[in-house]
Amino acid sequence: MTTISGDAAAAFRSLHHVRPWSGPLVLPGPWDAASARAFADAGFRALATPSAGLSAVLGYADGSAPADEMFAAVARIVRAVAADGVMVTADLEDGYGLPPAEFVERLLETGAVGCNLEDSDRVTGLLKDPAEHAERLSRIRAAAGDRLVINARTDTFLRGDRTAPDADPAIARCRLYAQAGADCVFPILAPAELLPEISRAVAAPVNAIALPNGPSPRELGELGAARVTFGGGLHRRTMAAVADMAAALWAQGEAGTA
Repeated sequence: MTTISGDAAAAFRSLHHVRPWSGPLVLPGPWDAASARAFADAGFRALATPSAGLSAVLGYADGSAPADEMFAAVARIVRAVAADGVMVTADLEDGYGLPPAEFVERLLETGAVGCNLEDSDRVTGLLKDPAEHAERLSRIRAAAGDRLVINARTDTFLRGDRTAPDADPAIARCRLYAQAGADCVFPILAPAELLPEISRAVAAPVNAIALPNGPSPRELGELGAARVTFGGGLHRRTMAAVADMAAALWAQGEAGTA
């Protein structure tokens, strides 16, 4: 079992408050110990596990992996890079319905320095009541003290009308979650053109997701993002390469038996 101290979380928290010209905090998303090592060896000092990638590796659809297996997967990733001082924050969906104190202790046991917590219900897929979710965040903050960096994800853009995106619902939720104790906020899939408005309106660092064919991490930083993550995107890109390799191997085998 690996545990962390408030000093480790404080070090990670400080990385969210950088000068604009330094660029945003870029956190690749490892899905297993081997990919975590690859990112650490490349020079990254902090990583952010994606729930989609971990679920896929464990053999589950995104959102359906059991909590026990997700915590164990996070612990393996932490163990793979901890000796080099690489910090790991974990996407743990909506917290699996665990009581706040139990959730915090189980997360701390993995050695992670932080977590994503989303405001969609894992079972129904619907947005939670913002006040109720803020109350849960405040109880998690109380249980964690300063030992965890909490990234509060809001799914207003994910669940809302993407043809006419509006920043106001996301801003309202992000403000509420920051007041409840979240260290940073994550309006996932917020259109890039709305990031300046959101970052100006919310008194907490803003996490943006980097998407294929979208703005680069540095460009997202220029638009107001203090932190950039990739969701399950890096895992999907890797699996696309594996699929191509598998198809080529199959084709070679078929040719060899013709």
